[in-house]
Amino acid sequence: MKARVFVSYKSTVLDPQGQTVCAALRGLGHRTISDVRQGKVFDIAIADGVTREEAHKEIETIAHEILANPVIEEYRVEIID
Repeated sequence: MKARVFVSYKSTVLDPQGQTVCAALRGLGHRTISDVRQGKVFDIAIADGVTREEAHKEIETIAHEILANPVIEEYRVEIID
């Protein structure tokens, strides 16, 4: 089993890297792009014998306490079979 954690800035937080990528895309002629938000993805392997519920609870804790800064970032956890 694996878990995937998506971490990105909250919509109220400025994202200078996303703004830079957006400006570059528009400069390359991609005029339909109106905004870009960058983020991080973590793929985490989970040991055999762990239930889906146990895995989800542990990964939620890890995401909240270690992978994301809950003051400025939001996260989403997916458990992948």
